[in-house]
Amino acid sequence: MALPVFTVSDIRKLGPCYDPIRHVPEDWSGTLLDILRMSNVPAEDRIWAVTGLLDDRTSRLFAVWNGRLALERYSPNPDPRSIAACDVAERFANGQATSEELAAARAAARAAAMDAAMDAAWDAARDAARDAARDAAWDAARAAAWDAARDAARAAAWDAAWDAAWDAAWDAAREEQITKLIEMITG
Repeated sequence: MALPVFTVSDIRKLGPCYDPIRHVPEDWSGTLLDILRMSNVPAEDRIWAVTGLLDDRTSRLFAVWNGRLALERYSPNPDPRSIAACDVAERFANGQATSEELAAARAAARAAAMDAAMDAAWDAARDAARDAARDAAWDAARAAAWDAARDAARAAAWDAAWDAAWDAAWDAAREEQITKLIEMITG
């Protein structure tokens, strides 16, 4: 089966943040695979363009795959409503669930997300209050500029290390997404 061919005009219709001719000539045309394999284009931009051009079924299945991946990696105890929403969305993409089932699963997943957000907000507020109290006591006990300078240097080093680790994790995740999209398009 031949893959559809897209042009710069097709990508412009998606409303990108910048003109695609930043990376390709005006007369460029290619398949979704060609877009995914453009090493001169940032990975997040390739993923964005391809997901905007995918058919509805593949787009939904890719979203489900990402949802399951996020639940697996970032939720030590995922809410069953979130898992069920992924199951229903996958069944819907395959023509095995109704719009009503999908809407109910979406509502349940939103409720799960709201519950998780509320729990996280309370945890963050408690942690912030504890940290603020500890920091205030610590700061009162430390008057020397040397201590402040050392703390600032440590924080800057921590921030730089965190940023580097975060960037590396996102780069790896994007490459994993590109690999999955290629698999879905060719499989």
